[in-house]
Amino acid sequence: MNSRERVIKTLNHEEPDRVPLDLGAGGTTGVQASLIYSLRRALGLKEKPIKVICCYQMLGEIDDELADILEIDTVKIVDYNNIFGFRNEGWKEWTLFDGTPVLVPALFNTEPDAEGNILEYPQGDKSVPPSGKMPKGGFYFDAITRQHPIDDNNLNVEDNLEEFTPYSDEYLRYMEETTKAAYETTNKAILGAPGGTALGDIAFVPGVQLKDPKGIRAVEEWYVSVIMRKDYITEVFDRQTDIAIENLKRYYEAVGNKIVAIQLCGNDFGTQHAPFCSPEMFAEVYMPYYKKMTGWIHENTPWKVFKHSCGAVEPLIESFIEAGFDILNPVQCSANGMDPQLLKDKYGDRITFWGAGVDTQQTLPFGTPDDVKAEVEERLRIFKPGGGFVFNTIHNAQAGVPVENFLAMIETFKKYRDYK
Repeated sequence: MNSRERVIKTLNHEEPDRVPLDLGAGGTTGVQASLIYSLRRALGLKEKPIKVICCYQMLGEIDDELADILEIDTVKIVDYNNIFGFRNEGWKEWTLFDGTPVLVPALFNTEPDAEGNILEYPQGDKSVPPSGKMPKGGFYFDAITRQHPIDDNNLNVEDNLEEFTPYSDEYLRYMEETTKAAYETTNKAILGAPGGTALGDIAFVPGVQLKDPKGIRAVEEWYVSVIMRKDYITEVFDRQTDIAIENLKRYYEAVGNKIVAIQLCGNDFGTQHAPFCSPEMFAEVYMPYYKKMTGWIHENTPWKVFKHSCGAVEPLIESFIEAGFDILNPVQCSANGMDPQLLKDKYGDRITFWGAGVDTQQTLPFGTPDDVKAEVEERLRIFKPGGGFVFNTIHNAQAGVPVENFLAMIETFKKYRDYK
């Protein structure tokens, strides 16, 4: 059974030959560039700058050589544009604070501020205020809030729709060509992520790719608005959904059945301790718009629909399933109520768990190799039966993770991943 067949069978809640492994197919399933560099060194691979394929989280590209060693079953389609709004092309050398050599896109234009933080600019344009900041000594960027004063009497929905536009012909050609190449030159599963389909994803609310974002652009203000300006938010969602469905139609014409799943939504609905909203609010504010998008996908394509949400979201999983989501990532088992056995028993035949493999907040960065091995073995024992489980770290594996811990994760996964 090849990788693509393995993932498809898993998503259909059937047992393949072994549990699939994803590292790097999506923006919440990757590995930070510094860790990839350290990993290559530990494996005796040729040292080279790591290509940064997400300039916000500084995720690195896992090349074919490393993917083969790790036995990864998925492949990444590098995004046309990155979150700062410029093309992922024309690679040049850059260096992270920890000394890791990387390759960044040509329009990755940064400069330090007086405190030694690194500033990044929307669309690479230094004539406008910066939209991202990497704290001195840090490993990734934080959004810089550029919220204009809000006049509730003159809020304009168009302001919060500025970034939601029809896909360009150039973008669709890129998606068609890169997806076709990945499909024909590998037997790995492709996770599509065309963008513009997430409703209120807080990573995108500040509009770091926009030179002068208008509307509601501050994180706290957005969360308050879901309650205080509900009509405004749902009108944004309604309009955005209409744009998204037209875009999905054209995206499907470009990539067809070459992808196995589509990452529709990355907005988080959970804190470490509880959901951000009740099932009732989810049903009122989000459900109708998700169902319109997932409904079109399920009626017109064979794709499964991938939902990312960190945190304590167990009370919302039933709502996610009703909204048409087939896959939940990253399955944050350390959050309240997210007991692995409970999740598998209650939802395991109705939603695929893509993640859950090892805790990236404590076990992977701060545990011992034996701690990592024990947790990986336990997660496989719980989530493996009956299919419906794609192994991945719980969100991106970060810089500073001891290489021996990462290798312990891989070693244990390979040891116990087989079904027979």
